[in-house]
Amino acid sequence: MKFHYFVGFWVLGVYGASAQGADLGPNWSKLIKESPVIQTEWATRYEHGEGVAQDYGRAMQLYCVAARRGHVQAQYQLGWMFANGRGVARDDAQAAAWFRLAAARGDKPAKQMLVRVDDPGKAKQATCSEPVDPMRRPPRLQLAVRRGPPSPERARIEALVNRMAPNYGLQPSLVLAVIEAESGYNSQARSLKDAQGLMQLIPETAERFGVQDPYDPVQNLQGGMAYLRWLLAYFRGDVRLTLAGYNAGEGAVVRYGGVPPYAETQAYVEKITRNYGQLVHPPVVPVTRPAPLNRPPFASATTPAISVMPPPLLATTRPETKITDR
Repeated sequence: MKFHYFVGFWVLGVYGASAQGADLGPNWSKLIKESPVIQTEWATRYEHGEGVAQDYGRAMQLYCVAARRGHVQAQYQLGWMFANGRGVARDDAQAAAWFRLAAARGDKPAKQMLVRVDDPGKAKQATCSEPVDPMRRPPRLQLAVRRGPPSPERARIEALVNRMAPNYGLQPSLVLAVIEAESGYNSQARSLKDAQGLMQLIPETAERFGVQDPYDPVQNLQGGMAYLRWLLAYFRGDVRLTLAGYNAGEGAVVRYGGVPPYAETQAYVEKITRNYGQLVHPPVVPVTRPAPLNRPPFASATTPAISVMPPPLLATTRPETKITDR
């Protein structure tokens, strides 16, 4: 089996010494915070036992964190592992969910695999377990609180969202996840930055989308949904970039070529992405031109991937492609 490594010598300098002859391989705490490209490189090493002890669990975790950040190769590899039962119970529906994400970004091998394993009647959301930072201190023990049915106000808002979201081409689950993070379903919420109402519209955004009373739930939802639709069109369905734009402004996303390096924005994106459970939203009406990014969301880029030769259960040999972290 021959691999074409694409990580530079500086990576080997950081990780290589500990990888040789050691079961633990590289510094795990550093690796789980690395770029998706490097995480996918090491995931493949763990999957095949190249330079480290073979460890499907670590491979799956590294593929997971890279795939959740939009790395197409990692999404494909997760699908392949589920499709072939490699280190995990075989699950064609879960495999199809990951292949679908990669196929949505034009990955041809994923499209081919999707034809073989997809069953619309058994569709699932793409799920996986990300690695846990061993250096992070566990949170203080808290008593579990039993949550009852939603309050009448929350139920009313959920009903409004379920009725209104399809008019904007939005999945209600995404809108509800944003409301949960923004205001906790408090229609009278107001932040220190003067963001107002359920979806925390700042005055400029409210004016931009014709909201006269941001504390009126219906008007606030109309403005927030219109802005979400605009962002999804602008970032071509990329949920992470859309959420980053909603939190920090679309200009910041374009300026940094991805999720801006703001702690608040990154935490915001991760929280809502986990709750929503999807990295790609179905297409919306193209109400604006796509963002002028140097490279499109989830797109293949300029670094050659590792050639992977999987077992023959399902034909998955990929042509040598180019991959990137967004």
